[in-house]
Amino acid sequence: MKTAILRVQSMDKSLAGFARAWESGVVQTAATIAFATPELMRAILTPERCHIVKMLCGAGQVSIRDIARSVDRDMGSVDTDIVALLSSGVLERRGNGVIFPYDDVSIDLPTIGRHTVASSKT
Repeated sequence: MKTAILRVQSMDKSLAGFARAWESGVVQTAATIAFATPELMRAILTPERCHIVKMLCGAGQVSIRDIARSVDRDMGSVDTDIVALLSSGVLERRGNGVIFPYDDVSIDLPTIGRHTVASSKT
């Protein structure tokens, strides 16, 4: 089973992981699709787009029309979502459709910590 892990990861860390895999020659059981910032990840992986990705897990090549039918949405909005997922590298274009070439997906959400705000004493 091929799994994709969607996560926030710096370019340096992504390249270091690629270099380790290349040098070791070991086939990875999961592929990482990285986003540079949590904000970018949230902007790309909207609930509607996550639904599309989930629907495409293990489905092979699917046309945009069939995706729109499956998620019960209009073609225009699904097409916009597909373009965003293609641009970010989550989906791949194949023939007259798209594919998510994985059987499973894990979304590694970044922790949102408490933000400390400095206060001035008067």
